[in-house]
Amino acid sequence: MRIVDIIMKKRDGAALTEEELRFFINGSVSGDIPDYQVSAWLMAVYFQGMNAEETGLLTRLMMESGKVMDLSDLAGPLVDKHSTGGVGDKTSLILAPLAAACGAQVPMMSGRALGHTGGTLDKLESVKGYTINASQGELKRIIGRAGYAVIGQTAEVVPADRKMYALRDVTATVESIPLITASILSKKLAEGAQSLVFDVKCGSGAFMKTLKDAEILAESLVNTGKSMGRRVIALITAMEEPLGNMVGNFLEVEESWNSLQGDGPDDLMEVTLALCSRMLLTAGICRDPDEAMDMCRQKIRNGEGADRFRENMIAQGADWDWFLDHAGRWRAPFKVEFRAPREGVIHEINAFKIGMCALGLGVGRNKADDPVQPHTGLHFNKKRGDSVVNGDLLCEIFALNEKEACQALASLEEAVIISPDPMTPESLILKEVGEW
Repeated sequence: MRIVDIIMKKRDGAALTEEELRFFINGSVSGDIPDYQVSAWLMAVYFQGMNAEETGLLTRLMMESGKVMDLSDLAGPLVDKHSTGGVGDKTSLILAPLAAACGAQVPMMSGRALGHTGGTLDKLESVKGYTINASQGELKRIIGRAGYAVIGQTAEVVPADRKMYALRDVTATVESIPLITASILSKKLAEGAQSLVFDVKCGSGAFMKTLKDAEILAESLVNTGKSMGRRVIALITAMEEPLGNMVGNFLEVEESWNSLQGDGPDDLMEVTLALCSRMLLTAGICRDPDEAMDMCRQKIRNGEGADRFRENMIAQGADWDWFLDHAGRWRAPFKVEFRAPREGVIHEINAFKIGMCALGLGVGRNKADDPVQPHTGLHFNKKRGDSVVNGDLLCEIFALNEKEACQALASLEEAVIISPDPMTPESLILKEVGEW
């Protein structure tokens, strides 16, 4: 085979065979196919797309390009959840211990912040001692103790995705449904999950801006996952404003701990409980959504979810006493308050603008190797639909220096819209794709 022939075939809109896709994947991982030809192939896929069979083959071959974890000897169903990324989205930190408390085993391979979206790994690493590197044996040990583990992608897992992801980012080929599907699913399947729940975000702070685009991605994830023998559900959820009250790495870990103790914001808990209940359904632990939702709430009330959170923290190296001592107190040194400039009702807290504001504070990163700040961020005291009067505290900004704090304040003034008209926020659960 010649890679140029494979590129030409896809450029002209034809479907690629398993042999052709295997040749491409193997050559791209080994380096036999140079980056410029991998990039040409990616661009051909971007414009011509892939059918369902091709997408399934690409996903499986990417998964098989590296190590596939064998967790079959763990007791309990293996289930995971993945979010396509948002602002203030800390649902994984809450639902993983909840699902574990309900009897699931959760091997969670998570990502880092990039651009305006936050990263689960950066949040957890803001806690002193927490480590996200684990061998298969260590992963089993952590899950055996806490019921779940949160790790990063290792060099041995899906090397084909690391190569293609880096090139997609610099060749304007990120927005391709088959490439997104294969990238997400190959990693999730390699971690050993038997069932999967996807949170496909939609709105200003999401990768998918429209409901139509979110539906296309959700259906691709569900159908491809099912074709590979997994039970898969996707929820499409709104990302028009930050989820919860806090945006920031340590701030969001703190808010997750508070939520597991029964003090979670309504919007955050609506999405978290919806996703966690679907995890229990796909795992076969519960038979209907009401039963699953009740079980999740019970694990918050009786403290078992919080217990799992603590056990995971300790199992993955965190200094638990340090966390308890710093929760509610560890903030970046420069604090600025954003207060309501007029009376009215908050109609918008633009999630993308807030994400970019947080990025300026060091919460996220522009490039993959940029450092992040653990204790900077935003704490919202009011959300969409809340009535305010002139001078009400809307948000606290925590920054490293006065300049960054003032820049964040200017961003907030653009992101928040107050109107005299009333408004009631709608449900954040926009649509469900797949059957449990």
